[in-house]
Amino acid sequence: MNLEIITDTTITSSAIYKDGTLFLANEEHLPFAQYCRKAYQLMEASYPKFFKMDNLCKLSFLTAELLLTENIGGALNGEKTAIILGNRSSSIISDQKHYESYVERENSFPSPAVFVYTLPNIMLGELCIRHQITGESSCFMMEDMDAAFLFHYVQDLLLNEGYEHCITGWVDFSPTEYGAELYLIGKRDKGEVKRPFGINFNQKV
Repeated sequence: MNLEIITDTTITSSAIYKDGTLFLANEEHLPFAQYCRKAYQLMEASYPKFFKMDNLCKLSFLTAELLLTENIGGALNGEKTAIILGNRSSSIISDQKHYESYVERENSFPSPAVFVYTLPNIMLGELCIRHQITGESSCFMMEDMDAAFLFHYVQDLLLNEGYEHCITGWVDFSPTEYGAELYLIGKRDKGEVKRPFGINFNQKV
C-alpha cells in the first residue's frame, strides 16, 4: 500500500498556486480582505457564510476550496476522510478583537460573532461542514510546519485506522503575515505513484 499526494494548494500574500501552477498573482499587493474576495470570486465559490468568517477561516476555506476542485471533493467519503493541520499563531487575530471588545468598561459588550472564532479548531469545523467531512480533525500548534510530524500522523491514520484520504498541511494567520499549504493524501494499492507522500512531502522539487 502506497501513499500519494493527489493534489496540493498554496496561498501566500503574493500568489496562489494549484499543483505548482499559478492560479492568482497578487500583483497589486492587495490587503487580505480584497485579495481573498478576488480569489473567492475567481474560484466561483458559492458559500455566503464565507463572508462572516474570520481571516484564519477564510484562508483555510479558500485553500481547501481550490484543493478540492474538479469534483475531487465529491469523490471523498466524508466518514473516511481526516483533516490534520499545523498552525503557529492560533486564532490570535480574533483573540485580540475579542479582548478589545470588553477591555474598556464603557464598551464591555463582547461580540458573539467574534468570540466564536477564538479557537483555531473552528477552521476545522468550517471545512468539515463545507465538505461534509466527519472523520478525525485536529490542529496542532507548531513553530513552523513540521512535515515529519504530520507525515507520521497521517500515515498512521491511512494505514492503520482505516481512513482513505486526509487533508493535511499548514494554515496560519498572524498580524504580520499569513500563509497556507494544503495537501490531499490518498492510498494506492497498485500502479505508479506519481507524487509519493513522504516525510519531506512539503518540499517542492
